[in-house]
Amino acid sequence: MNFVAWAIVASEIGFWVVILLGLMVRYLFKKPKLGLFLLALTPVIDLILLVATSVDLYRGAVATTPHAIAAVYIGVSIGFGKSMIAWADERFRYYIVKQGPPPTKRFGMDYAKHYLKSWGRHVISYLIGAGLLAGLIYFINDPSRTEALSGVLRIWTLALGIDFIIAVSNFIWPKKSKLS
Repeated sequence: MNFVAWAIVASEIGFWVVILLGLMVRYLFKKPKLGLFLLALTPVIDLILLVATSVDLYRGAVATTPHAIAAVYIGVSIGFGKSMIAWADERFRYYIVKQGPPPTKRFGMDYAKHYLKSWGRHVISYLIGAGLLAGLIYFINDPSRTEALSGVLRIWTLALGIDFIIAVSNFIWPKKSKLS
């Protein structure tokens, strides 16, 4: 596994460690401002990954799938970051601290609308990540060195389209409660 692949793994681990620490400090140690500060550090992890990937490519590395996945990771982290933190916060409060309502279970049109909003986040993630990929392809300006970037961009474009079809299908065939 190359340097960028390890940087992605470290970034993902770092992302969840920072979130867990932020939630623990916020709720268990009753330091909401420090907890918020820790949660606000998640974009710094993206910045570190961006710098690591850029330096590797600047030094002449052939762009590999891990380089492309780094751009996808950054886009997804920015597009979904706030909702992932809210998801973790809701579950931490309910399961660990034993405060607040249980996590929301969505069905029917409520689920369909929620999924469509999630697809909107996917679009934002795609625009950021695809912009990074397109920028790398443009600046490297050597198709033989950017083939992996183009391939991941094509696959992600297809995935975005499939996700849209799923989002629309939720309105046609709404998700039913397992109780009904």
